[in-house]
Amino acid sequence: MIDMPTSKDVLIAPSLLSADFAFLGDEVRKLKDAGADWLHFDVMDGRFVPNLSVGVPVLKSLRRVTDLPIDVHLMIVEPDSLLGAFAKAGADTLTVQAEACTHLHRTLQNIHNLGCRAGVSLNPHTPVDCLAYVMELVDFVLVMTVNPGFGGQSYIDACTGKIAEIRRRWPDVCIEVDGGIKADTVGKASCAGANVFVSGSGVFSQPDYGAAVKELRQLALRARAQ
Repeated sequence: MIDMPTSKDVLIAPSLLSADFAFLGDEVRKLKDAGADWLHFDVMDGRFVPNLSVGVPVLKSLRRVTDLPIDVHLMIVEPDSLLGAFAKAGADTLTVQAEACTHLHRTLQNIHNLGCRAGVSLNPHTPVDCLAYVMELVDFVLVMTVNPGFGGQSYIDACTGKIAEIRRRWPDVCIEVDGGIKADTVGKASCAGANVFVSGSGVFSQPDYGAAVKELRQLALRARAQ
């Protein structure tokens, strides 16, 4: 099981949803060389979100070509039915949507029993109160700062307050943020309390992945220090 970052650490997790899928293995190798900390792996089922992405076979293939932690975000209905398959394929973390889990406490227990770190993701409209009774099982909270389903969307400013509320109520929890994270938004998310930053086009649209990862990290750290 991977070590979780503390609330003081800053991690950059490029979102593979924005990678060139014709050369996905090469993209992953480039990201390691670029200094990425995690790889963010979005799973979409066309039901919970209006899009389809990748699944277990792709994860299994990527696990063979990298030792970077793979952060699997399940944007799917009935996630419990696939937790075991994704864990076996090589997931280091399994994040479920609070809105998709009828028995969230049980789901988080199942993730831990499979040897993975457990994350809970909240859509932009979802209040943080649903976390209160499961936090002893939560390794990190993923705050969606766009409506999930598609890459390249713009950061929703109202979610900055949600990040700050989570940090205020649970000072030591790891907070991941995903959606519209680029050079002009990473600072506000960091200042509010986020410490793991998922970025798709913010990395993959740049000619130099290493420079992009470095810039995001520096901007996050600079905002926190102000």
